[in-house]
Amino acid sequence: MGKARRPVQVVILLLIIILGGYAISTAVIGGGDGKPVIGDKPPAIKLLGLDGEVHTLNDYKGQAIVINFWATWCTYCVKEMPALQAQWEKWRDQGVVILGINTGEDEMTVRNFTEQMGVNFPVVFDSDNEAVRKYGVVPMPTTFFVNKNGKISSIHQGELNLESLNDQIRQLVNP
Repeated sequence: MGKARRPVQVVILLLIIILGGYAISTAVIGGGDGKPVIGDKPPAIKLLGLDGEVHTLNDYKGQAIVINFWATWCTYCVKEMPALQAQWEKWRDQGVVILGINTGEDEMTVRNFTEQMGVNFPVVFDSDNEAVRKYGVVPMPTTFFVNKNGKISSIHQGELNLESLNDQIRQLVNP
């Protein structure tokens, strides 16, 4: 009877390893369910902003939107912040909104950071990281470029410089 149990135990152990690996990879990388891709409508958000107002994507309907996920502890996020501010100043009168979604930090930290950096584009708080999960954001920063028709035209993972950000926004404004 002992010899007959051995293959069953091996099969059960293999199933546990496979299912455990799947569970861990899904938690770390994301399941992929609902993660937006180019051509999709971006997931709805309803987040409190630094201005004390609740922001939704419907607030910016008919405008091109640059949705940037960032945090103060993220070196690349900090490095790209001046480029985002410069592009906000350049394009806002042409129907472009830059929306900074801070991930999981408190208001005082974010307010101090934005004041120090001279950031005045709309910044909202994703305190519980619900938007991060909806958008499937893994590396920071991640930026979604949404055209005036409300569809994602591009997704950029990692730091954007002034030139690449300008090129992406130009494509949103002049498709």
